[in-house]
Amino acid sequence: NEIPDDGKYPYDIAFAEWKGISMGEKVTVIIKGDTIQIVYDGDGHLTNAKKGDILNSGIIRKHKSGVWIIAQSEEDIYLNEIGGCTDGPSVIDFEQMKYWLC
Repeated sequence: NEIPDDGKYPYDIAFAEWKGISMGEKVTVIIKGDTIQIVYDGDGHLTNAKKGDILNSGIIRKHKSGVWIIAQSEEDIYLNEIGGCTDGPSVIDFEQMKYWLC
């Protein structure tokens, strides 16, 4: 379970409040080294977002729980609340190709 190679990848959005169901929403994940950018594909009905909007960006880090997160600082790996509907960093699942949102 490593960081993917540099490139652009199609991912599903997994909604935490819907137990990971994507509801057809897609993003493009852009990876360069340990940096990541999440760009909305605009194919669904996400509120307050349009095609091409950057939904998130940061550095890829493995959280203390073992999941990958989009961190804003090195200290984020130690936070108790991450992903889903928290105020913590978003979770990115490289294996299942899902970006988690609330």
